[in-house]
Amino acid sequence: MAVDYATLKKGGWMRQKQKDRFALRIHVVGGTLTAEQLIGIQNVADRFGHGYVHLTARQSLEIPWMKLEDIEEIKKELAKYGVSPSVCGPRVRTTTACQGSTTCPSACIDTQDLAKKIDRRYFARELPGKFKFGCTGCRNNCLKTEENDIGIKGAERVEWSENACIACGVCVKACREGAITLKDGMITIDRDRCSYCGRCAKSCPVGAYTEHPGYLVSFGGLFGNHIHRGKQIVPFFESEETLFRICDTAVDFFDQNAKAGDRLQFAIDRYGQERFDDLIRRAFSEDR
Repeated sequence: MAVDYATLKKGGWMRQKQKDRFALRIHVVGGTLTAEQLIGIQNVADRFGHGYVHLTARQSLEIPWMKLEDIEEIKKELAKYGVSPSVCGPRVRTTTACQGSTTCPSACIDTQDLAKKIDRRYFARELPGKFKFGCTGCRNNCLKTEENDIGIKGAERVEWSENACIACGVCVKACREGAITLKDGMITIDRDRCSYCGRCAKSCPVGAYTEHPGYLVSFGGLFGNHIHRGKQIVPFFESEETLFRICDTAVDFFDQNAKAGDRLQFAIDRYGQERFDDLIRRAFSEDR
């Protein structure tokens, strides 16, 4: 019987160079797996593979040396531990994310929660080409968001409280943009120079800053045969509703304008960067 390799690849089964052997790509959201899921993956690697797994560049796991005849049994075994195959080919891939504000002292947003929301909304959506989301918690950019079709970077707007401030100057030293000055006990923030990193607030020993988390979003990133740094089209904003509205706009644009095998930036180049920027700005401004 003929093997439908395209359907297998769509379901996360990657052909190896060895005949009828596959590396199974696991669906991992934001780079996080539970201990129980790891036990299930270990059991499958030991029982059906060669006793090891491979960590991919996008925070996933692949279990190599799976046999064609074992595929259904492997899926059932993994399902016992809450593990499922990922996807490959022309569709929305697994969302990558750093650990975010749950544990990281630098992070401005909860990237793990955001990655799960993105995954529920877009994962495995059929598109003309592959489409990747990446989320990072702060300006340190551990996840290199500009390499993704849509990259989401945590940021924050800060407000200084004169009553709480002790004029120690720690925030002035913490600011890498030179946006904060201290004179006669008063802090001044140059909003034109501010990068929304939040380092001033996080360094303050007395909590004299109020933090308002938000997002910086880039579009059209590539890092493969072609390299392109994703472009930030709209300024910092705080609304999650706005975030998903502009993401919907970009994904729908790709669905309607891309050719087979495209990436977002290729479709943008044909359509026109200025026209695409205008689409995103209009979506951004809908509730303003």
